[in-house]
Amino acid sequence: METSISRAIVETYHRKLSDCIESDVVVAGAGPSGLVAAARLAAAGKKVTILEKRLAPGGGIWGGAMGMNEVVVQDEALPVLAEAGIRSRACGGGLHVADSAELACGLCLAALRAGAVLLNLTLLEDLCLRGGRVTGVVVNRTRIGDSLPVDPIVLSAAAVVDATGHEAAAVQLLRKRGLLDPACVLQEAPMDAPAGEAFVVERVAEVYPGLWLSGMTVSATFGGPRMGPIFGGMLLSGGRVADLILRRGA
Repeated sequence: METSISRAIVETYHRKLSDCIESDVVVAGAGPSGLVAAARLAAAGKKVTILEKRLAPGGGIWGGAMGMNEVVVQDEALPVLAEAGIRSRACGGGLHVADSAELACGLCLAALRAGAVLLNLTLLEDLCLRGGRVTGVVVNRTRIGDSLPVDPIVLSAAAVVDATGHEAAAVQLLRKRGLLDPACVLQEAPMDAPAGEAFVVERVAEVYPGLWLSGMTVSATFGGPRMGPIFGGMLLSGGRVADLILRRGA
């Protein structure tokens, strides 16, 4: 029986991984913006692969604020919660509270049910560039690629979304090679929740041909304010990057 269990896991996983070698969109980071973007793109018929370097998807959702596992969103983000069947309760001032575990699980489930594929424990090691355009990602196993001399593999895509948050992992790879526009300051401004919530939605952009930004990566790239423990802007940012990619026809 043990060998049958192992064979089922190995064979099924490697069929999944093989199918991810070519995608329409690769989303790096399974936090709130990345999961919303993946769900919307997959629901529109795009082949989407989500990369998450950690064991569990959800990004910063799980901890709420200071480990208190409640998440705040504003009125404008309620439709995103409704689409994923996530419950919330009003707490005044146009704000609503959702259980962080329900939000993380609900967004992940929505993306998977829409058809996106999640590869966790998968590290974004580099980008593929050809003809002045991002054409895919170079990936490795977490705790292997960043600590051992083991070669990675490549997943191709027509578009890549950097939804890695404060880390801005894909953007930083371009910065190190001097390929970014000088407008990319790569330093967040101090906390200003209202301004930050608007910034991460309004400044969603294709920062380099084939590379898009969403969520806190937007603030980290363009110098926008932090917004602290409110998540509505990140959800809306994920929806907006998906809409822009779909309009572009990637």
